[in-house]
Amino acid sequence: MCPTPKKQFLCEEQELLADNRLREAILLFNSGDWYACHDGFEALWHETAGPMRPVLQGILQIAVAELHLERGNLRGATILMGEGIGRLKGCPPNALCINLLALVGTAAHRLQALQQQQPLEGLELPVLVGPQPHNGSLD
Repeated sequence: MCPTPKKQFLCEEQELLADNRLREAILLFNSGDWYACHDGFEALWHETAGPMRPVLQGILQIAVAELHLERGNLRGATILMGEGIGRLKGCPPNALCINLLALVGTAAHRLQALQQQQPLEGLELPVLVGPQPHNGSLD
């Protein structure tokens, strides 16, 4: 049990970092497989009730925005991109070993381009690093 908010944050973050489903969801995000990525982050989000929940939800919303964009739903993409950015702005900048500042910054540029009906070329989302698999070596 994690009694203080800081301990609860660290406890929940460590649990998620140890979950292979998080690594898989991040790989799917990085490969642009938005539907599968959405499923992965959504499953983790549903199981998370503490301070990591907004982190997962913000990334999930950005992934769903990209799915809407892929399907030509510009209104849905714009709305969810804005919601994801707003949610992640209140999160620690490196939660889950992800550079959320870089993600929010690029997503904000994408949102601005969407709002102004401008092309998104050159505004690709950053690669999410996230937790690294443990290979068992001591190196």
